[in-house]
Amino acid sequence: MEFQTLYQELSQSTEMIRALLAGISEEEAKIRSAAESWSILEVVCHLYDEEREDFREHLDFILNRQTEEWHRIDPQGWVTERKYNERNFMEMQGKFFEERKKSMEWLTSISNADLETTYTSEFGSMKAGDMFACWAAHDNLHIRQLVELRRKHIERMAGSYDIQYAGDW
Repeated sequence: MEFQTLYQELSQSTEMIRALLAGISEEEAKIRSAAESWSILEVVCHLYDEEREDFREHLDFILNRQTEEWHRIDPQGWVTERKYNERNFMEMQGKFFEERKKSMEWLTSISNADLETTYTSEFGSMKAGDMFACWAAHDNLHIRQLVELRRKHIERMAGSYDIQYAGDW
């Protein structure tokens, strides 16, 4: 696995996320399609917190802070605990993209890192390359989620118009 390949994947997924958020209003961003599902705003808040408190942080642990204790995260709990759906959509987009920019700059600074470096804790072992690959895969997971939420948005906008001709969803 090449560092540059994963770096490029994160760069491209950032632009995909940006495109999927374009044109969404503050009100639309807060709509949940079901009680147990996340809104677009909640996805953005999650991405922001993960950017700061998970992937970049934990990759740094693996590469540079082997003596420190890996901190726990609670992404599912943060949705309600941190009141994601009460936040400002435009502000949270800005915060996420600013953190992503910091991440991309940081990643550039470690481009020669040994991705085979392993961190072992009571929770098991993880290589730097594993964490980096998970970061890219995590973006992909939420891109899929945002695409599904955009589809619901189109369905609401279409109102009484039939969109079946577009193809099976």
